[in-house]
Amino acid sequence: MTTWVKNPRNGRARGPAAVARAWVEILVRPSRFFRTGVAPGDQAPGLVFAVCVAVAFAGGRFLFEPATIPTAFGGPAVSASVSLLFVAVFIAPAGLHLTAALQTVLLILFVRDRAGISETVQILAYASAPCALAGAPIPELRAACGLYGAGLLLLGIREVHETSTLRAAAAAAAPATVVFGYGFRGLDAIAALLTRWYII
Repeated sequence: MTTWVKNPRNGRARGPAAVARAWVEILVRPSRFFRTGVAPGDQAPGLVFAVCVAVAFAGGRFLFEPATIPTAFGGPAVSASVSLLFVAVFIAPAGLHLTAALQTVLLILFVRDRAGISETVQILAYASAPCALAGAPIPELRAACGLYGAGLLLLGIREVHETSTLRAAAAAAAPATVVFGYGFRGLDAIAALLTRWYII
């Protein structure tokens, strides 16, 4: 599923600086990013990006909510380190590709002429950018990150697969709910805010 190429045409650069630059670009100029930064067969930078976001999210949760650190590996520091390694090596890559498979099936149903699976993987990876900040236990921030991520997914599908906003929304609804609603806990944050506002 992952292809490393030295310098793909219109693909992303490699390295920590490139990941940071991609994070800023996707948040600030998402339409331009999806038009120029997603290239066929260039999944590796997207996978690395998604892993970094997932580790940042999990690390934020562990930092601000130590009770969420699994205790099966010894002390908190060891447990947190092993858990973050597990997220980076297993959970993030598996989650990305399983969700991309679901997204691909939905694209087949809703979009006749579309880009390839590699591009879909990249869209999902880069759409997760806001959720690097979602580990903080602030419902407003977590809800905003989830909603922004879902919006980026819709935008990415529309731009890269060259379809209408309505078709992109129909194709992205289920994956967005899985990734941003449940994976990054956006639905929990929205429910907490609705409960707070109702009580007030």
